Amino acid sequence: MRLRNAMTVFGLVATVAAAGYAATATAAPISSATSSVETLKTFDSDYGVTSDAGFSLPAIPIQKVKPEFRRQMVTFQSSEAPGTIIVNTRERHLYYVLADNQAIRYGIGVGKQGFAWSGNAYVAWKQEWPSWHPPKEMAERKPEVAKYVDDGMNPGLENPLGARAMYLYNDKGQDTLFRLHGTPEWASIGTAASSGCIRMINQDVIDLYKRVLPGHTTKVVVIQ
Repeated sequence: MRLRNAMTVFGLVATVAAAGYAATATAAPISSATSSVETLKTFDSDYGVTSDAGFSLPAIPIQKVKPEFRRQMVTFQSSEAPGTIIVNTRERHLYYVLADNQAIRYGIGVGKQGFAWSGNAYVAWKQEWPSWHPPKEMAERKPEVAKYVDDGMNPGLENPLGARAMYLYNDKGQDTLFRLHGTPEWASIGTAASSGCIRMINQDVIDLYKRVLPGHTTKVVVIQ
């Protein structure tokens, strides 16, 4: 199996865990954030053909994506520190908090009803072009993916985790099985289509990945 990936691990050794659903957990208190924002900068020109680690990501027909789900810098008031990731599943938005009441906002796809998760976590580690290992529970629902449970699906343009994945752990250092990841299904952004994890356009997840430093200081707040 040839893997084109680079793994960043800080203070832990982790097996590549299953992605595709979120474990149930007791939600910690979460911070509130205003949804009243003003666009300061847009990035529509960043969705062209993208060469990355030997792969050629196809261009996104960005005009077919609703403007509110395209990457943009916005005004954003929050009590969270810069570098925090706030996922608002109701709005289908992910915010990367910047200084001076600003944030980078990305459109996301969220979990279907019944597979959602909320609470506080942190990015324990991240991976470029990850393999995909669906959990056994998913294989029971979808027998066609059972062959990937043990051996995994190789990185590639059709891999459900896309070009990047960020793995969320709780404050006890336990894997939530909740991921922030790319997807080849760009048209699903803005919908509740995934099996629990947060999916992003591949060009967007590459951008977020560059900004995120794994460790307990990279807080993630998931709001239902």
